[in-house]
Amino acid sequence: MSRTEPTRMPELMSHARADLDALLDSGVLAHVGFVDLDGTPAVLPTAVARWGDLLLAHGSTGSRWMRRVAAGVPVAVSIAVVDGVVVARSAFESSLLYTSAVLFGEFHVLDGADHEAALDVLTDRVLPGRTSEVRRPTRRELAATEVVAMPIETWSLRRSDGWPEDPEHDVAGPAWAGHLRYGPPPVTRHAAPDLRPGTPEPGSLDRVRGVR
Repeated sequence: MSRTEPTRMPELMSHARADLDALLDSGVLAHVGFVDLDGTPAVLPTAVARWGDLLLAHGSTGSRWMRRVAAGVPVAVSIAVVDGVVVARSAFESSLLYTSAVLFGEFHVLDGADHEAALDVLTDRVLPGRTSEVRRPTRRELAATEVVAMPIETWSLRRSDGWPEDPEHDVAGPAWAGHLRYGPPPVTRHAAPDLRPGTPEPGSLDRVRGVR
């Protein structure tokens, strides 16, 4: 059986690439799983960004996990966005409203102009427009940062957005049922203690809507 073929609840699956792109463009935090040099499994959280048909990640050139995935070992990358709770009339039938995906493949190292351009994509993914507000990275900073990319080719995506599926005897009961939708988290800004008085807030802060 293919690793992208569901064993349960196939009705939750989506094979539309547009749905995957929408998830990757809304989520920021992913988890990268791989087998380490000693044969043990490892899973590391990291920020990711989609760049066309590539999934980008970055880290320190001295990072053990970055060196490992940069070597081209097979990886599984998971990302999810939770939109709320399916509140059923029993705990058993309750669940989450979510979209999640797992991508399979191998990362490769980006260098030269692609290396710096990919860093811009990652930066602007977290703070849209931030690269136009700050200085360019120095050679030392670029040399200290590894950027890897994985072709978006093999993946699976699940979306749960249905109503509670309660049995008739629970529907006839007194318990409330429905959706609890999470709104955009409040995004608050707090100036650094050493910020010079009168420094204006950048426009990129206004474009951040919160991360789930």
